[in-house]
Amino acid sequence: MARNKHPEETVNLILDVAFRLFMEKGFENTSIQDIIDHLGGLSKGAIYHHFKSKDDILLAVTDRMTAESNQQLAVIRDRRDLSGREKLKTIFRESINRPVQNDIFTVAPDFHNNPKLLFSLLHDTIDNAAPNYILPIIKQGISDGTIETDYPEQLAELILLAANVWMNPMIFDSSEEESCRKFMVFSQLLQGFGLDIVDDEMLKRLQELASIYQKNKQ
Repeated sequence: MARNKHPEETVNLILDVAFRLFMEKGFENTSIQDIIDHLGGLSKGAIYHHFKSKDDILLAVTDRMTAESNQQLAVIRDRRDLSGREKLKTIFRESINRPVQNDIFTVAPDFHNNPKLLFSLLHDTIDNAAPNYILPIIKQGISDGTIETDYPEQLAELILLAANVWMNPMIFDSSEEESCRKFMVFSQLLQGFGLDIVDDEMLKRLQELASIYQKNKQ
């Protein structure tokens, strides 16, 4: 077999196919052979040259899903022209308005059918995103007087879990109305910490995403 001159392209193809199949069929119901059948002639050896198992593929899929988001968080975290509260508001505004969100909600992944993928994303939220990106912002906010809490670590986790999981229509199949109510509770919760950072524009965007998901999930 000829040496693969473009290993990065092969890896990206494998991850593209695996992601689509995981979303359509679920992780447990997707086999290595299913992935091979959609690779346009690549062999099983091509997969195992880059990944030891299907679990390794899932890990790579998750890493790719979170890499862009975490890069965006890092840029905002490191800005010197914003207070802690302003950074959190910027994160929410830019995250919810990313054009790729439309694509994700249009694909309408069934997280009920992908428990391993959901767990992997939760794992990244608690072990990576919260401590490395949100926590430093909250600590800055405590120092500059724009955030009030005695429990910065727990608040960092709560904010991300509420925003990315509890308020995510794809996980709990929330309607536009349910999404709106969750958003209002989330807004009131944050205000209790001095964080008046969500607004009507964000609410309209969340309702839009919920609508996109409900229209395409079937």
